[in-house]
Amino acid sequence: MSTLTEQDIRPAQLMAKQRIAALTDVGRMLSRCSEFVLVDCPACGADAHVPKFEKNGISYVECKKCQTFYVNPRPPSDVLEWFYRGSPNYAYWNEVIFPASEAARRERIFVPRVDRLLDLCQKYKVDTNAILEIGAGFGTFCGEVKRRNVFTRVVAVEPTPDLAKTCRERGLEVIEKPVEQIQLDAAELFDVVASFEVIEHLFAPADFVGHMTRLLRPGGIMMLACPNGQGFDIETLGTASNTVDHEHLNYFNPNSLAGLLAQRGLEILESFTPGKLDADLVRNKILAGEFDVSKQPFLKRILVDEWEHLGGAFQEFLIQQGLSSNMWVVARKPLG
Repeated sequence: MSTLTEQDIRPAQLMAKQRIAALTDVGRMLSRCSEFVLVDCPACGADAHVPKFEKNGISYVECKKCQTFYVNPRPPSDVLEWFYRGSPNYAYWNEVIFPASEAARRERIFVPRVDRLLDLCQKYKVDTNAILEIGAGFGTFCGEVKRRNVFTRVVAVEPTPDLAKTCRERGLEVIEKPVEQIQLDAAELFDVVASFEVIEHLFAPADFVGHMTRLLRPGGIMMLACPNGQGFDIETLGTASNTVDHEHLNYFNPNSLAGLLAQRGLEILESFTPGKLDADLVRNKILAGEFDVSKQPFLKRILVDEWEHLGGAFQEFLIQQGLSSNMWVVARKPLG
């Protein structure tokens, strides 16, 4: 399997129009900034924070207690619902970028993701009767899980009508409603509840975790993946990072996300940062003239001068040391 690059999942020839759509989105979001509200830390609930930076008129602060950084003030849930419903950026990703990059995403992201899922189920002796993915998008993950024929039942939660339709066309069972509206009997609960790159978008992440927990059977495991706010790409580039954008409200770190899950009564099993793009992302910013390393000879050596020799090893170091900007936290719902 070849190395994952930014070009694989964000084809450069498609990104110029995406940037225009994103700027349009920023304007739409800021048009309702008078409705933004102040919040406490979305991870630990602490009310003490310090300013971190601003980008595109949006303010970010960092929690003094757990070092999560987050948008504050932020758009409330009703504004977010309005925003995503009419988002040209979201539409462009779904209609153009995701379809164009799906083959690469499946091979280099979703196949390894499902491999990891099945390894975790075996490691923690989790039943494989039923799995639920919240925020299934195009259904690529659920489709790959179903293809493995390990889980008896594979269910996709996707409230967006067009995406729900795509999931159904792929032969998936779909629940087309927000997670907070899903009601299940005890016999219908899931052995695994997973969500990838959703929680960072939400006004109230703790409520989301609560709903995920409610749909999980005792002894089952939850898998959450999202950006790591303390990862190399984000910490190095800061506001220049594409991950720091108007759609992402929450930037947890491995400890703070684990703490949020523990507050909901979950047993933390492990956390890790399997992301493979940090070095490539920072390198691309350097080559584009958007990030200056002229006074950082160490980074220049690794990411530019000796990239072919050192780049891959450096990214592997980030993964192994929990320093990549993509992270997972895995937790179990207690039996009692």
